[in-house]
Amino acid sequence: MRYERDFKHLQLQEQTVLSLGKFDGLHRGHELLMDCVFEKAAQGLKTAVFTFDIPPKQACGSMQKVITTNEEKQQLFLERGVDYLIECPFTEEIMQMEAETFIAQMVQRLRVKWVIAGTDFRFGHQRRGDYRMLQQHADAYGYQVQAVPKMQHNGRDISSTYIREELAAGNIALANELLGYPYFIQGTIAHGRQVGRTIGFPTVNIVPPPHKLLPPFGVYLSAIQIGTKSYRGITNIGKKPTIQGENPPGAETYIYDFHGDVYGKEARVNILHFVRPEMKFDGIEGLKAQLGKDIAFGREFFKGCIT
Repeated sequence: MRYERDFKHLQLQEQTVLSLGKFDGLHRGHELLMDCVFEKAAQGLKTAVFTFDIPPKQACGSMQKVITTNEEKQQLFLERGVDYLIECPFTEEIMQMEAETFIAQMVQRLRVKWVIAGTDFRFGHQRRGDYRMLQQHADAYGYQVQAVPKMQHNGRDISSTYIREELAAGNIALANELLGYPYFIQGTIAHGRQVGRTIGFPTVNIVPPPHKLLPPFGVYLSAIQIGTKSYRGITNIGKKPTIQGENPPGAETYIYDFHGDVYGKEARVNILHFVRPEMKFDGIEGLKAQLGKDIAFGREFFKGCIT
């Protein structure tokens, strides 16, 4: 996959089928768009996705935490097999660009032959542009448009907003169902205080950026991907209140039957099942006893799993 940020000077040489959006989470509704993109690409076109490097609401002063960071989003599109990912910086120039100007530049720079857009997609200054405007200019610029309706779950549109609500409420099972894959935290495994190692439960630590939306602090069963290998684990998401000092929110994972050195490696922690809220214990011995119970619970739980 070719990754581009400089939309202003970008000029693709191959004709494309393009989808546009924020794509926070790349959920089941987005997959409808992507299925259409790949269907049209079978006509001999390259697949392209246009998104922004931060959510537009955040650029307008409303801090909105994201389901997937930019790096996580890039990985998802890479796995999906997209040819071009254009992650445009949401600058003042882009914010003020008229929708008609955006269409003209998009078609010219990305050599667009098909545009796949959701019926709720908006673009351009004051959000004037939508799929209807794309259709109105299609003949003039020589491209075609397919508008994709929202997918629903129990009568509600599947959206990033819906998923954020469920994650914030701790409804991991429903959030994962709406995403179409487990919610995950991805990052570089960092050195922690190694308290787990000293009490017999070594863990790996990932500290996500502040704008990453986390579920309620607590203990979760998880699946950890490191390189091409996958492991079962149990993950504490939170600030480790029993440990002295101020700890940033992170994901600390005990990996079952694993003893390798993975510091500095990239990992993805897939959150599967809620076990209990994060707790503060009177001391390390109380923490150690509870960790033993949590790990035993997870081992029994995973016995019932096929893989």
